[in-house]
Amino acid sequence: MSASLASKQKETSILYALFISCGAALGGFLFGFDTAVINGAILALENVFHAGKLEIGFAVSLPLIGAAVGAFFAGQLANRFGRIRCMMAASILFFVSSIGSGFPHGIYDFVLWRIVGGLGVGVASIIVPAYIAEISPARMRGRLGSLQQLSIVTGIFIALLSNFIIVSISGSAEKPLWLGQASWKWMFWVKAVPAVLYGIIASVLPESPQYLVAHKREAEAEKVLKRLIPVDAISKKIEDIKKSLVKETAPKLSDLWDKGKLKPIVWIGLGLASLQQLVGINVIFYYGDVLWRSVGFAEQDSLMLNVLSSVINIATTLIAIAVVDNIGRKPLLRIGSIGMCVTLLTMCVIFATSPTEEGGNPVLSTIFGYDSLHNPITDYDGNILYDRTSGVIAVIAANLYIVFFGMSWGPVMWVMLGEMFNNRIRGAALALCGLVQWLANFAVSTTFPPLTAHLGLGGSYGVYTAFAFISIIFVGVAIKETKGKELEDM
Repeated sequence: MSASLASKQKETSILYALFISCGAALGGFLFGFDTAVINGAILALENVFHAGKLEIGFAVSLPLIGAAVGAFFAGQLANRFGRIRCMMAASILFFVSSIGSGFPHGIYDFVLWRIVGGLGVGVASIIVPAYIAEISPARMRGRLGSLQQLSIVTGIFIALLSNFIIVSISGSAEKPLWLGQASWKWMFWVKAVPAVLYGIIASVLPESPQYLVAHKREAEAEKVLKRLIPVDAISKKIEDIKKSLVKETAPKLSDLWDKGKLKPIVWIGLGLASLQQLVGINVIFYYGDVLWRSVGFAEQDSLMLNVLSSVINIATTLIAIAVVDNIGRKPLLRIGSIGMCVTLLTMCVIFATSPTEEGGNPVLSTIFGYDSLHNPITDYDGNILYDRTSGVIAVIAANLYIVFFGMSWGPVMWVMLGEMFNNRIRGAALALCGLVQWLANFAVSTTFPPLTAHLGLGGSYGVYTAFAFISIIFVGVAIKETKGKELEDM
């Protein structure tokens, strides 16, 4: 083969791998959209259904149990029915949840429809990174694997942006928008469009070569591999896949045990999955509107801050995609852990030391000062001057926290979970790690309201700071670099 032809084939394979990965990663977009869209509807749901704090907490957190269930069974379903069929099933779950969430009779059936969407989130969270890892050449697997997180944060951004636009048009989440329907309903109905699109795209994607070889469909696997790797490397790739599978039966949870104990690599995966959530990232995305409004920001301003945070999340994820295959996974995780620890500690100190209102929320914008007659200091027009230093620092620290998370633990965890396990145990290991990841997410989102009630915002962020510090130690002790390794060599 001539050098020019080989170069052209390499370029074509890269573009094809990118196309496939982007199509699959749309599941990550729906994952992000589904989990963030409720941010702008929480207070409306509380008022419309006269729901208490516990019921609202269930509305936010119980879908995560659905996600945990979906993630746990996704690996088994993918091994039995294929990655593509699971993606299509997830798209149906997303669509049904979208429509149902806008037509609830009360808070409890609203929660039920959200759980349906949670099942789709769980399936997508496991299938997408595994599929991308299986079709990606080793030299660019980190970049393509990071598309999962990029799609998630883009989904979060679009959800928050659409919430902001809807409220800007109608004036409030409780006011009607189109067809006489309340704005908060349209926040959920918007998701139906990408859900349908995902199902259409998934239907034309090729099946994973690993799945095809495992089911003795080698001819089909060769056709897929011809568009991904050089022709002369296909036979060896198929043989390597066969050897890594070891046996013909589907992976089981028992494969994760060795002499009565979980294999060390599985413990590392569980640590990655849980710590990514225990540092509190989703507090900002699930409760961002409530959080910023509780410290004095207006509804539209708090929604705008959420949009800003999601834009930063996207930008930093792009940075991770650009450098993950050059710098490596472990250095990025270490940098992210240190940065998150410092920024979380900053927010912890600000929230803990700021004056509080009657409801116990910190007041980040205080009167600048008083004159000799104890009157507030005003400008020339008589407007009271406020010292907003604490609020500015808190916003900066929160967004720097997102920067460090977005360039490290956000995308790198998904990359590593998709590639760190060998072919034999990947399905079972991903199922267990996905379950733990969503349970940790559930724990954080459920405990945030009672934590703030008993410890205040300062104490709550102190807890997340502690987990960020633990993550520094975890990376140094447990993480092994996976950059550039073939899946069959893991």
